[in-house]
Amino acid sequence: MFTGIITDVGKVRDVRQTDRDRRFEIETAYDVAGIDIGASISHAGCCLTVVEKGADWFAVEVSGETLSLTTLGQWAKGDPVNLERAARLGDELGGHIVSGHVDGVGEVISVTPEGGSHRFKVRAPAPLHRFIAPKGSIAVEGVSLTVNEVEGEVFGVNIIPHTWEVTTLGRLKAGSKVNLEIDVLARYVARWQETA
Repeated sequence: MFTGIITDVGKVRDVRQTDRDRRFEIETAYDVAGIDIGASISHAGCCLTVVEKGADWFAVEVSGETLSLTTLGQWAKGDPVNLERAARLGDELGGHIVSGHVDGVGEVISVTPEGGSHRFKVRAPAPLHRFIAPKGSIAVEGVSLTVNEVEGEVFGVNIIPHTWEVTTLGRLKAGSKVNLEIDVLARYVARWQETA
């Protein structure tokens, strides 16, 4: 489990196709000695398992299914990646509960400066948009955000200057694809309504 509070922006240092999957090596400012093989780390909102590590990098392997359902299939050497280590009992829950299971890929429709912040409008794929509610939570590229408004398949979020500067969100523009994870509570409420 994660909180959607990004703790490092890593960089893709290598991409390799293996006989099973695609392998990514990620440079990080984390103390890699403290990361166990088998540890879960959120990469742009996608929970991946550490399979190897070096002095300032670790490797993950990504299945074809994950590549086809997330933005990870577009990653190239040098790309920045939002990272978050798994939450531990007793950690501050500064964002919201995020599972690291991407629900779909959205498209940034617009990025508009608003005071010191930036307003993003994002189109969510159907039927994902029906789980997104004003003042609810959503993870965009692994970042916990509050939904400002929803109009059909498009929702708006406000990116404060700090988040703009310390995550990859400041690099997004109209047309950018983003990983989306809906609020886990919305998922369970919708399932309950379907079966009630």
